[in-house]
Amino acid sequence: MNTSPILNAAIQFINLEADLLDQGEFREWLALWRAEGMYIIPIDQQTTDFANVLNYAYDNHEMREKRVQRLYSGESISTTPRARTIRMSGRYRLLSASDEAVEVRCAQFLYEYRKGNEQHYAADVTWTLAPEGDSFRILQKVVRLINGDDYLHSIGYIL
Repeated sequence: MNTSPILNAAIQFINLEADLLDQGEFREWLALWRAEGMYIIPIDQQTTDFANVLNYAYDNHEMREKRVQRLYSGESISTTPRARTIRMSGRYRLLSASDEAVEVRCAQFLYEYRKGNEQHYAADVTWTLAPEGDSFRILQKVVRLINGDDYLHSIGYIL
């Protein structure tokens, strides 16, 4: 089975998501998700039982909307002024593909600039994408920061 077209389509979708986040187009980012989708940033690199461990983020639809609302409101000190971010992704690997879901993992490097300070975050990111028409919707996004079990500075944006 030739999986190149599936992987290429997934990469295009993942790059769209990255651009929306870097440009601060958070409402458009919300539209990329299925209602039952989960956005997860675990502390433990090895965990797979996200519901029963402590995570930096374990966001369902309602929590993703609240996260975006905080980013737009300016009421949170950790989001004012909004951080400028650039994220680069590479090393894409198709983990599985079916009619119901496509799973892709890649490496992501995020550069943040805010109030004269720079932060850098590297992570393995895994998306579970639901094919929809000629694109996808996100069922699950897991961001495994390489330093997730260490001290992290206030992160006022979506990884």
